[in-house]
Amino acid sequence: MALDEGAGKPLAKYAAWRRAGDFIFLSGIIPVNPQTATIVRGYDDIPQAAQRLLGRTGEFSTDIKEGPILAQSWYVLESIRATIESAGGQMSDVFKLVQYFRNLDHFPHYSRVRKQFFPDAPPVSTVVQVSEMLPSADVLIEVEATAWLPQ
Repeated sequence: MALDEGAGKPLAKYAAWRRAGDFIFLSGIIPVNPQTATIVRGYDDIPQAAQRLLGRTGEFSTDIKEGPILAQSWYVLESIRATIESAGGQMSDVFKLVQYFRNLDHFPHYSRVRKQFFPDAPPVSTVVQVSEMLPSADVLIEVEATAWLPQ
């Protein structure tokens, strides 16, 4: 489940993450590939191994409904993993997530994906519904992460 070289990189002029003492603060990560400037819109935009892991059914009516939020959730959490690892940590170092959704009905789908990235102890969590996110209405989720990573 590797992402392109740009995973976790900022899409504009801001830091993808910043260290403050023993803490790593990640900017909000959205499901956009910064290398290609494309939004993850569904299963076809993520690796086949991730599609299988998420339960792609091959049934159009099911996959068109669940695919966007599942694929975006996977992409965002995989980007967080790549970013934390680039800072020298691992997902178990993440202790807090703030999750923004355009539709709170998507949370149960996201929660299934999050369990794959945090199988043991989930981070503390805040969930917020927002009316819109940049760069377009196709973005369904944004996640901020905070990790404890002693120097």
